[in-house]
Amino acid sequence: MTEQNQSHFRERMTITGELDAASFLPWIRRHAAKLGLLQAVSHSSADRIELELAGPEELIDMMEMGCSLGPIDVWVETIERQAMDSGEN
Repeated sequence: MTEQNQSHFRERMTITGELDAASFLPWIRRHAAKLGLLQAVSHSSADRIELELAGPEELIDMMEMGCSLGPIDVWVETIERQAMDSGEN
C-alpha cells in the first residue's frame, strides 16, 4: 500500500438563516461523519450555527455544499468559512 499525503485543514464554518437546530444539527453530524470530517458545534440557535471542521479541504468544500442545500426544513442564507490554526508541529 502506498501512503497518501493528504493535507488536513481546520476551519470554522458559520451558517446563518432560518435554521431548525433540532433537526439540522443531527443532519450536520451525520453528513460530516459520512465525509470523514471531525466536527464540533460551538454555537447553535434558530438563526446561526457555528461549527469547527477538520479534514481535507475538498471534503470541507463538500460539507459546505451539503449544508447550503441542507434538509428541507432549513433555509441557509449564508455560509462563512474561516481558517483556523492547524495546531501541527
